[in-house]
Amino acid sequence: MKADLKPGISSTRKFTIDKPRTIDFLGEDLRVYATPELVRDMEITCRELLLEHCDAGEDSVGTGIDVAHSGATLLGTDVEVTATVTAVDGRRVTFEVVARDHAEEIGRATHGRFVVEVEKLRARVAAKAAQKAS
Repeated sequence: MKADLKPGISSTRKFTIDKPRTIDFLGEDLRVYATPELVRDMEITCRELLLEHCDAGEDSVGTGIDVAHSGATLLGTDVEVTATVTAVDGRRVTFEVVARDHAEEIGRATHGRFVVEVEKLRARVAAKAAQKAS
């Protein structure tokens, strides 16, 4: 992990709420952004920010998220998700994440990620898969 990863660094990604990101319990004409998809978009935003500060062969895994989904967002709406690094403790990184649509804040989260060496993780997961297969 590069030394330039510090609290205060942030990144914003834009997403358009497409049909796979929605749920239809209000009917087809009122499809809204589903909470699991909001969580996924928050994680993607944090991971991509973190990847800019990882060394070759590193990536990150999510370790937890505390999310509030506070506003309904309709199919076809653009959403901005902003992730800000709030803490770096060795390989553990914490983010504050805010999601907004054109009208309001629609979600807020605290998200933790851990920087891993991909090959070491691949070996551990492969060993677990082999154990399960036997």
